[in-house]
Amino acid sequence: MSFFGFGQSADIDIILDGAEARKIAEVRTEEGRLKERHPLYYDGESISGKVNVTLRKPGSRLEHQGIKIEFIGQVELYYDRGNHHEFQSLVKELARPGEMTHSMSFNFEFVNVEKHYESYTGANVKLRYFLRVTVIKRLSDLVKETDIAVHTLSSYPDVNSSIKMEVGIEDCLHIEFEYNKSKYHLKDVIVGKIYFLLVRIKIKHMEIAIIKKETTGAGPNVFTENETIAKYEIMDGAPVRGESIPIRVFLAGYDLTPTMRDIAKKFSVRYYLNLVLVDEEERRYFKQQEIILWRKGDRIRKPISHSSSTVSNNVHSLQSTAATPSTPELKSPDGRPHAFTRQDSTNETTDLMSKLSTGEINPTSEDPRVTVETSPVAEE
Repeated sequence: MSFFGFGQSADIDIILDGAEARKIAEVRTEEGRLKERHPLYYDGESISGKVNVTLRKPGSRLEHQGIKIEFIGQVELYYDRGNHHEFQSLVKELARPGEMTHSMSFNFEFVNVEKHYESYTGANVKLRYFLRVTVIKRLSDLVKETDIAVHTLSSYPDVNSSIKMEVGIEDCLHIEFEYNKSKYHLKDVIVGKIYFLLVRIKIKHMEIAIIKKETTGAGPNVFTENETIAKYEIMDGAPVRGESIPIRVFLAGYDLTPTMRDIAKKFSVRYYLNLVLVDEEERRYFKQQEIILWRKGDRIRKPISHSSSTVSNNVHSLQSTAATPSTPELKSPDGRPHAFTRQDSTNETTDLMSKLSTGEINPTSEDPRVTVETSPVAEE
């Protein structure tokens, strides 16, 4: 091909400024096992460097119709590979049409580039950012692409309430579960407890799992992929009434991403805590609760100040989720969904949180079901 003039007559290299000192992020490949290493950038950072175009044969000539560099943000759906959705595209001209008689270098810079979404590789979708250099020729263009990784950072949420809920099967099982927060950063620890109020079925063991749910497409072409990130057995044997089971799950050791909602109107990624009870007849009862994950920036901690009370909230609010139809979901004893409520002996549903705040209920140490938590001081 080179003999007839159709082959590639030059090599293109893209060299980023400060590449040696920049952090490197590992991004999963489409196969999901191997990881690619790309330089890491954040929203608002400039991208600069130089492009080297090296002629393969010294003394030869390269006629071109122009040289350009593009910064592209793109969503690729695996089931529709022919149609890539570009949600961001910036172009800079490096050289006008002409003729190259020797190797040349071109400097480029994209100033303060907005990068709204985080790089992601999932089961059915891939979001990537890359630089593309094109030497435009009459017959076939010379193209070189270089990927970069992007992380989106969030600050501590203003409101991060705990999750408390009572679920059960009427006259058989009545439990209360509690998680200390509803929003966790990727290196956080999930702390909670399970309290058994009524046990009339023979429970064999109980487990908790972190599930990632990836949804791609829209309308009739919606695909949902569930992946179990981690699973722990938190109880072995039959519990008794009044027993409390502690929960502590460390997130730092898992390959997690922030929660993503309707990214470029193409896909979403959500995370759930799945509590499962298995009885002696191998029947499974579960309750799923969505949690919000966000990425915290690496920074030096400052002394805690009690006067600091405002932090921006870049994390969306918690939403309820639908139950998986394959196994029965634990429901309230009266069959109605509820959150943060307790049902007393007179079958009147009362809102514990509101009564505690107004002073109608005074918690005592004799009632282990009523707990009072003090809100932690906002972390700088």
